[in-house]
Amino acid sequence: MTAPLPAFPAGFLWGVSASAFQIEGSLTADGRGPSSWDAFTGEEGRVKDGSRADVATDHYRRYREDVALMAELGVGAYRFSVSWSRVLPEGHGRVNGKGLDFYDRLVDELCASGIAPVPTLFHWDTPLALEKDGGWLVRDTAERFAAYASVVAERLADRVPRWITINEPAEVTLLGYGLGEHAPGRRLVFDALPAAHHQLLAHGLGVQALRAAGAREIGIAVSHSPVWTAGDSDDDRAAAELYDTLTNRLFADPILTGTYPAGLASLLPGPVAEDLEVISRPLDWYGINYYNPMLVGAPRPAAAAPAGTASAGSSFGGIEIPPDLPFAVRQIEGRELTDFGWPVVPDGLRELIGTLRERYGDRLPPLCVTENGCSYGDGPDPDTGRVDDARRIAYHDGHVRALHEAMAEGADVRGYFIWSILDNFEWAEGYRQRFGLVHVDYETLVRTPKESFAWYRDLIKSGR
Repeated sequence: MTAPLPAFPAGFLWGVSASAFQIEGSLTADGRGPSSWDAFTGEEGRVKDGSRADVATDHYRRYREDVALMAELGVGAYRFSVSWSRVLPEGHGRVNGKGLDFYDRLVDELCASGIAPVPTLFHWDTPLALEKDGGWLVRDTAERFAAYASVVAERLADRVPRWITINEPAEVTLLGYGLGEHAPGRRLVFDALPAAHHQLLAHGLGVQALRAAGAREIGIAVSHSPVWTAGDSDDDRAAAELYDTLTNRLFADPILTGTYPAGLASLLPGPVAEDLEVISRPLDWYGINYYNPMLVGAPRPAAAAPAGTASAGSSFGGIEIPPDLPFAVRQIEGRELTDFGWPVVPDGLRELIGTLRERYGDRLPPLCVTENGCSYGDGPDPDTGRVDDARRIAYHDGHVRALHEAMAEGADVRGYFIWSILDNFEWAEGYRQRFGLVHVDYETLVRTPKESFAWYRDLIKSGR
């Protein structure tokens, strides 16, 4: 029998997350401009099931229904993202009043339901006009972001208690510009590093713009994973260290210490020193998105590639990693896998938080788990209509316990947000992966709360 969950401190924030492009649909409604993801999904072969996000879950039209579900769930906060091109169709200049009005209505609906709105200003969907002008490879995009942040904050700051500037700059850099697996589909490998710097600069400029507009409690959501070394050789250790630098330290170090990891500053566009002063503006909290550790080693020689393959590259979660990189991602053995192929390692969350505390000390602000979730394809039972997703319950149960252990070890963690409230358009996977606490029938758009929804509701209600 599973032991009762441990008690969390009074005021601990339980929430759910989602992003605009994945749930809103209505991509041309009310003056919204196109984004980089609109263009990417329109290219043949980019999305694995060939689908698009034109409708997604139709949240743009059904947001009241979705907020009612969150109220039933009992969450204290909803982390959503604002579509930059819905507010500024060209990414700058003309403000689309109807687009901004949508987020005004959403915030009012959340507040009326006793749910704190937590907007993310950028969740991967760069306005297409800016992308065509260079996107995150050029400095101008960071300046445009700051102006956009001002527009949104001037409208919403009176009712929004917490803000997130940017979500997962590592994924935009590495998957979007480095490997071409996500929008904008560029394959620049290490020449993608300017995208990292410009997103970090946008974050810093965004913090300044938000504070000037009266915004409170500002943070960022950064993806982090413990990096485990696959093998005992010096090459394996060097490969794992490089991977950790590129996916963890490249983003956290500038924000929290005002420096780049050794050797990287010379690869980034300047003026780096002056920019770092902006990037490292103090934050009220630091968001971590955690899914699993990464097992990394030196690339295998071509002769050692698995039988039937043409190269010695590696892959993870459907992402192909080229064979000419100085590291390779291995599969973690002996762990249950989600339907995405990601290993389930709850204690990795405790390990990650411990690493951040050790690495950054008193420079680390209070933490919030801004994303944690799993993909399982369970659907409604044809007889009862119930969605029995016991594996998702076990996943979150384990991660909540690991989080509590991290807090018992001294970590200052203020909240936990499940990814996600709804099944949705899962980027390059299309509709093949389901992360939601609520099942969405993509033909009828009927929402069906899963058993994990009831589990989370009971957890929140119990005060645990």
